[in-house]
Amino acid sequence: MDIKFTTNANIIKALEVFVAVIETGQMTAAARLVGMTQSAASQHIGTLEKHYDVRLLDRSTRPVKPTQAGVLMYRHAGRILQAVGELAGDMRHQGPTPISRLRLGLQASIATTLSPGLVRMAKDRFGVQDMALHAGQSGDHEALLRTKQADIVITSDPLLDMDGLERHAVLTEAFLLVLPLGFDQPVQDLEQVLRHLPLVRFADTTNVGRRIGQHLRRLRLQPERVIQADRSSMVTACVADGMGFTLLTPTLLIDGLVERMPLDLRPLPGAGMSRSITVVARDGELGQLPKAFAGHARVSLEEQIAGQMGQVGLAALNGLVGPDIVT
Repeated sequence: MDIKFTTNANIIKALEVFVAVIETGQMTAAARLVGMTQSAASQHIGTLEKHYDVRLLDRSTRPVKPTQAGVLMYRHAGRILQAVGELAGDMRHQGPTPISRLRLGLQASIATTLSPGLVRMAKDRFGVQDMALHAGQSGDHEALLRTKQADIVITSDPLLDMDGLERHAVLTEAFLLVLPLGFDQPVQDLEQVLRHLPLVRFADTTNVGRRIGQHLRRLRLQPERVIQADRSSMVTACVADGMGFTLLTPTLLIDGLVERMPLDLRPLPGAGMSRSITVVARDGELGQLPKAFAGHARVSLEEQIAGQMGQVGLAALNGLVGPDIVT
C-alpha cells in the first residue's frame, strides 16, 4: 500500500527516514534506526521523491549517496527536524510531569549494567513516565539523535561535529591486553604476542575496530585477519576459547567477565590508547537529567569494574597503564 502525505506527521516521518538513510548509507540500517521495515522505509523515500518530483538518492552506489536534490533536501530536513525536536522539548516541560517519555540510546557493552539504575533514577527523580531503551554501537548514536529517535545517548563518540548538543563526561578508560587464561609467553610488545596468537578484532565497521586498526598501523603491525566481530561478548568468548588475543577497555570487558569467561587482563605493552564515555543530549531539553545520568553512570561503571577486574581495571580508569594515546 502506497504511503501518501495526508498529514504533516507523515512528512516529518519521511524526512526522518531520509536523514537516517543519508547518515547510515543503507536502507536496512536506516529502517532499523527509525523502527520500521525496510519496505516501509523505501516507500517513505519513494513517496518523498514523488511528492517533490525529484530523485533524492543514487541507488547505484554502496553506500547510498544523495543526488544534488538529495543534498539540498538533507540540509532542509536537518533544520526542520531540529525545529520539531525543539518544539517537542519545549512542550514536554509544559505537561503534568517535566519529561513524560524519554528515549535513551546506550553503548551496547554497558547497557545491561546501566539500564536498571538509569530507569529508576529517571522515574523516581525526574518523573519520567515511560522510557524507550536502545542498545547499539557508537556509530548508531549520531543518527539516533539526528532523526529524533533518541533524546539522550551514552556513547564512546562525543559527536563533536554536531551542533546544539550538551556533553557530560562519564569516564576515560585505557585499553588493556586481553589474553586467554594460561597464556605463558612473553608480552613485552604486541609483535611478540602476535608470534603466538592471532588478533580477535572488532569489525572495521565499528568505532572500536577502526581505533584498534589505527593503533596497529601506528605500530606498523598488520595482524592476519582471522576473526572479526561487532559485539564485545563475541570477541571475549573467542579469546576465552583460546582462539587469539584482543585489545579491550574495561567497559567492553564487563559482559564477558560477568559470564565468568576465563581471561587474563594485563596493561597494554608499549604505547597505550584510550577512549571516553560521554552522555550526549540536545542542549537544554532535559534540564539536569543528562548531568545526573553522567554521575550515576560513572559510579555504576567504576563499581562494576572494580568488582570484576580489581586493580588492573581501576588502573585503566586512572590512567596508570603506561603512556596513553587518546584515539
